[in-house]
Amino acid sequence: MASDFHEVRFPLDVALRGSGGPVRRTEIVTLASGREHRNSRWADSRRRYDAGLGIRTLDALHAVLGFFEERRGRLYGFRYRDRVDHRSGPPSRPIAPTDQRIGTGDGTTRIFALAKTYGSGSEAYRRAIAKPVAGSVRVAVNGAEVAAPKLVVDPATGRVTFAADAVPPMGSAVTAGFEFDVPVRFDTDELTVDLAAFTAGEVPRIPLIEILP
Repeated sequence: MASDFHEVRFPLDVALRGSGGPVRRTEIVTLASGREHRNSRWADSRRRYDAGLGIRTLDALHAVLGFFEERRGRLYGFRYRDRVDHRSGPPSRPIAPTDQRIGTGDGTTRIFALAKTYGSGSEAYRRAIAKPVAGSVRVAVNGAEVAAPKLVVDPATGRVTFAADAVPPMGSAVTAGFEFDVPVRFDTDELTVDLAAFTAGEVPRIPLIEILP
């Protein structure tokens, strides 16, 4: 993703008024008996957004057009803030280093990948988090917070690397709390804006789609 991804965020004031969320692909076959056979074709959900709803002024429209041109349409990915789901815990609760379990220490492993789990039990869904917000990540081992220089967080990959003298011991719970962006790209190479319709209140459509890690 590195060479075709720009570590910049879509205009935040526009993103926070956009719409969208997770999409899954389920194949449903109806049998002669009327019963259904359902199969999930995707192991991971994929988020889709429409940023057009967030454009309320000509200045905002101008900023998005400039951002689109810099990304060369669908060519380069970028960061997007999901207004509903951008934290390791509930939106109303401060980030805590124990929000999400990201691994179990074995006394040797130094690198752990950030993740967020949705639900609980055997059907819980674990989502890889590849674009944490720099400076927001807090990490703990067995509930005790660990900070630099004992660890390094890469905001471009979501990987946490412990120092050689701070490797999580065997059986320890490695947890993290963080804010994150969604890696996306434009899902079109063409933005068509009717200025007369825009000034009359019509919202342009600006589709975005998540880039899976």
